[in-house]
Amino acid sequence: MLQVHHLNNSRSQRILWLLEELGAPYEIVHYKRMSPVPLAPPELKKVHPLGKSPVITDGKHTIAESGAIVEYILDKYGNGRLRPDPKSDDHVKYIEWMHYAEGSAMLPLMMHLYAGFLGDGAAPLRPRIDSEIANQLSYMENALKGRDYLVGKGLTGADIQVVFVLEAANASGVLKDYPALQHYLEAMQARPAYKRAIEKGGEYSLGSNRRPATS
Repeated sequence: MLQVHHLNNSRSQRILWLLEELGAPYEIVHYKRMSPVPLAPPELKKVHPLGKSPVITDGKHTIAESGAIVEYILDKYGNGRLRPDPKSDDHVKYIEWMHYAEGSAMLPLMMHLYAGFLGDGAAPLRPRIDSEIANQLSYMENALKGRDYLVGKGLTGADIQVVFVLEAANASGVLKDYPALQHYLEAMQARPAYKRAIEKGGEYSLGSNRRPATS
């Protein structure tokens, strides 16, 4: 059976949500962040050399990276669900959004998080970080105005990828000026499958009071 090596307060929560949406069978192997610095525990390195989460094992396959995991699960367990027809124009946009979440959108938010712990030392970087966060959030805001989902008329893996980014933005206090993103995030978090994933995954908080983590 597919196993999700799940680290609390991490991107692996989106993999639990995906599996709950599909109703696919899986097991959770729980890992807790260390204290006082909330890094991933060394046990994860026994699963994958990077020692990070999410990572899944499924038979002979061990797969890291959220986007790769989402694609693998949809290929094997999706039966055509949660992504557009591969021959459609929507599929092209779907692929773009899938890679966008971690390729472009998440980096300035991570820089914002780390800069917060540098204090005045980060002052020269602040204008660039803030402008890039605004650039990314404005892009997503405009894409979601008048829409319930990023692509097509139903939930896709791209939504599952992007929601984590918006949760990080919300925890950092930078989402308040983007009403379409706030509405979208609230709607995603209200989905029954999302709630089940939270219940099964356990503690989940991306609060800004957390110290920077690498997983």
